[in-house]
Amino acid sequence: MSRRGRRAAMLAAALTVTVAAGVAGGAPTAVAGDAASPVRAGLAALVDADGFPAATAAVRRGDGRTRDYTAGRADLGSGAPVPPDGRFRVGSTTKTFTAVTVLQLVGEGRVRLDEPIETYLPGLVRGEGIDGRAITVRQLLQHTSGLPNYTAVLGGDWFDIRHRYYEPRELLDIALAHPANFAPGTRWEYNNTNYLLAGLIVQRVTGRPLAEEIDNRIIRRAGLTETYFPPVGEQRIRGAHPRGYHRPAPGEPLRDITTLDPSWAWAAGQIVSTPRDINAFFGALLAGRLLGAAELAQMRTTVEAPGTWAGARYGLGLFSTPLTCGGLVWGHGGDIPGYESRGGATDDGRAVTVVVTALPETEAAAQHVLDVVDTALCR
Repeated sequence: MSRRGRRAAMLAAALTVTVAAGVAGGAPTAVAGDAASPVRAGLAALVDADGFPAATAAVRRGDGRTRDYTAGRADLGSGAPVPPDGRFRVGSTTKTFTAVTVLQLVGEGRVRLDEPIETYLPGLVRGEGIDGRAITVRQLLQHTSGLPNYTAVLGGDWFDIRHRYYEPRELLDIALAHPANFAPGTRWEYNNTNYLLAGLIVQRVTGRPLAEEIDNRIIRRAGLTETYFPPVGEQRIRGAHPRGYHRPAPGEPLRDITTLDPSWAWAAGQIVSTPRDINAFFGALLAGRLLGAAELAQMRTTVEAPGTWAGARYGLGLFSTPLTCGGLVWGHGGDIPGYESRGGATDDGRAVTVVVTALPETEAAAQHVLDVVDTALCR
């Protein structure tokens, strides 16, 4: 599966040095601060060459010092500059939050990774080639369940459903109306339905809403002061943020899609955060502050992730990607209409989160976002 196919599966067929830059085809790039920074140059190229309305990044060094970088315009209408460390929809980075919550329950003895999901959701997961008695919790978290992906069949233009609210069980019904993609455990395939069910397991086991569990178990514990799980009905992004843009179809103009109901993404993609907070989250995770050693080791036990990007492997809600300077970056990007993010942290304390305010339209543009991640951690 190509990167474009992967993005479709994640979305429709599916997260101080300041630089200001012009939009592609607009004013020349204006530079402020560290003009020689390779990260600055990479973000400016994402705007000027690849056509993203804005690009922003937070880069944390091993000594804990962080720099924020921005390029482009936060608002194509007003031309407002991009706020450093502004909020954005993290998309599928939410999956790591959900996986950590499940793994905390594993550590508490309330969930078992190799137990059938039927144990926690009795009688709920049934369909053509689908049986919750044959799918384990681990297979959900590692995308090896074979379940059909509900976002692949959600249907319609994202602008048509941007204000529609979806209940999690409604999304599950959409998925289960389609046959299994393959037998559980026989291959890897990225799939939002897996994390929809992981969220339902959290709620069944704890008796509390998923958003509350993520807030208490992760957001507060890790001190993520700019991160939140939007409550039911909240469609706007709080605080300073660049606006997100989406092209309804190839060749059409970019349109503002910042305001939307993210309920369709739920446990697979609903969280809002900032680049610094996402760096802090992955740093806390790798440092063992959110999971016990045994659970973190399970999370970092990976399988090949074909159709994503070079060298990528997938654990339990966590990608590993080799760096050109050696070692791995551990993280989880996110694609949601209006925003794409990539990045993660290393075992020695470095971290980066790169955000662009539209989904890539070419394979080259998608790779260039990943290239800035590598640049930030290696140069």
